[in-house]
Amino acid sequence: MSRLKFSANLSWLFTERPEFTQRLQGAAAAGFRAVEAAWLYDADPLALQEAQRQAGVEVVLINTPPGDVDNGDLGLGAVPGRQVDFRRGLELAVKYAKALDCSRIHLMAGRVPAGRDRAAASEEMEATFVENLKYAAGVLSKEGILGLLEPINTRITDPRYFLNTPHQAAAILQKVGHPNIKLQMDIFHWQIMDGNLTQNIKTYFPLLGHIQIAQVPHRNEPDSPGEVNFPYVFNLLEEMGYQGYIGCEYRPLGATEEGLGWLQDYWKDNK
Repeated sequence: MSRLKFSANLSWLFTERPEFTQRLQGAAAAGFRAVEAAWLYDADPLALQEAQRQAGVEVVLINTPPGDVDNGDLGLGAVPGRQVDFRRGLELAVKYAKALDCSRIHLMAGRVPAGRDRAAASEEMEATFVENLKYAAGVLSKEGILGLLEPINTRITDPRYFLNTPHQAAAILQKVGHPNIKLQMDIFHWQIMDGNLTQNIKTYFPLLGHIQIAQVPHRNEPDSPGEVNFPYVFNLLEEMGYQGYIGCEYRPLGATEEGLGWLQDYWKDNK
């Protein structure tokens, strides 16, 4: 069985350090060889590039820009009428990904527009998403970058997020029909929306391009009290031969380093 590879999500971990460049050093000092982040667009890409070189870590995932957060945006991929903004955001994400030699970009779907009914807007939003994803596939394939779709739960995290189940994402991927666009499994969201993790992992395993983890329901360390048996999940992924990264996208209960015992144990047991 293959040893799993973990990346530190620097939007969630090592936030004791205010600067993203400092978090890179913190992750490296804790033993991580890979990191990821939601948004790092406030930092200069060349400064990030130098900090990454000094830390000696690989950047494995970033998100497309969220849009106008003050006006309620959280991604633009499926938002009707925002195609131009989506393409501009994709261009910026590619610029940062190339600077950091990052091979994955999460293409955020976005929220159902305020005042619109989800069911009434669904068909138009899906068509917009498919259109944007086909465009993104063409752009990203030329750069050797993988595009990812991540369902986000609408029960706890974001009631208005458009893409909320792996089943919905898989159906959209089929319509896009491009091998350069794959599925991002965040176990936190999948457990909340559907449970049935074993069968869902087995069913959608061929589509997976990235995985993220956090305990349910409080989104803390994998070994904190909660619903998910992570040793079992890790063993399942090992048995299935998962070769990608697993992003640690959780909220530490205390200082980040104090909550990494579960990972240090995994590394020790799987040298």
